[in-house]
Amino acid sequence: MATLAHAGQLLGGFIVPLIIYLVKKDESPFVEDQAKEALNFSITITLASIVSFVLIFVLIGILLIVVVMVVAIVFPILGAVAASRGEYYRYPLCLRLVT
Repeated sequence: MATLAHAGQLLGGFIVPLIIYLVKKDESPFVEDQAKEALNFSITITLASIVSFVLIFVLIGILLIVVVMVVAIVFPILGAVAASRGEYYRYPLCLRLVT
């Protein structure tokens, strides 16, 4: 389930980690931690995408949106691989909003 929380971001945004967090948080501390981490990263990416979209009007947002898209694909894959091995994964540059 922890692997699905990370990988689910690629298709479902913050909805998949949120559902896994709410359903499985009392069953496994590992799944709770990793779903919370994936949820925080999804929220961070959503906020970064909004900022990038606004900055498109001053042209810097075009480059920024490309960087955000690459990060939004690569880091969840790294998180899913680490979670599948049973390792705790922490996203770099992530807002810790859900604690």
